[in-house]
Amino acid sequence: MIRTTDLAKRYGATDALRGVDLSVAAGSIYGLVGPNGAGKTTLLGILAGLRHPTSGSVQIDADPHRIAVLPDTPRFDAWLTGREVVGLAQRLTAGTEDRVEQVLADAGLTDAIDRPVGGYSRGMLQRLGLACTIVGEPTLVLLDEPASALDPLGRREVLDLIGRLKGTATVLFSSHILADVQEVCDTVGILDKGALAFQGTVEDLLVGQAVPRYRIRVRPPTDDVARALDRLDWVRAVEFDGTDELTVTVSSLADAETKLAGALAAAGARVVSMGPEAVSLERAFLEVTK
Repeated sequence: MIRTTDLAKRYGATDALRGVDLSVAAGSIYGLVGPNGAGKTTLLGILAGLRHPTSGSVQIDADPHRIAVLPDTPRFDAWLTGREVVGLAQRLTAGTEDRVEQVLADAGLTDAIDRPVGGYSRGMLQRLGLACTIVGEPTLVLLDEPASALDPLGRREVLDLIGRLKGTATVLFSSHILADVQEVCDTVGILDKGALAFQGTVEDLLVGQAVPRYRIRVRPPTDDVARALDRLDWVRAVEFDGTDELTVTVSSLADAETKLAGALAAAGARVVSMGPEAVSLERAFLEVTK
């Protein structure tokens, strides 16, 4: 659905994007994450046609009339009601079916449907923007931080709504809430300093990018075991906070599986429990961008 080749955007002497080769499959939900200033909003603006790249190319296989964009801070005329705002958005799309009440209900705004939006909270305005975005049944949806201002219930409603778009529309959304990306996305791209540091499935990121770590609980004295492990060349780090639990970072899973048990035995460790630490998207993200 989306492919960019060597995409770059420069503002004066600052490179906002550098050689970005983005690939978003049709029908997928793609999560774009990165630190503040990484270039996420710039990239979405180029894909939406609101900004022009300095160099490189963009290919989007979607009817321009079926592309919908939600900025990170949507704004509406305060005197219009929620029904009128979404109704206006629908009139600007190629859709013909009246879906105003349906999408407002999906966005959790049924009770406020006929209230002027000037009285809406920041989170309600965010959900109203999402309702405007999907009312025309777009084939490509570009969302910039769609859940950033929402409380837990609002985030849940938005994530459920995005999840239901899978297979019927292609969704590309940026977010700094990594748990949201891990929950609803099948593909993730990590932007760092304008460059695409990683692109692939969430599973590939969690399994292939994060350095493996093991949690080991031993009987005291623990500090002797920690020092013995820390001297091994295949052990990258040993974290020990004075309790009976160690966190051991190893070079590879193969090293841990073939050598860790023997190393613990050689150190005289009385092992209570041992197992690999579950990898979170946050940890993998920090390791890719460090």
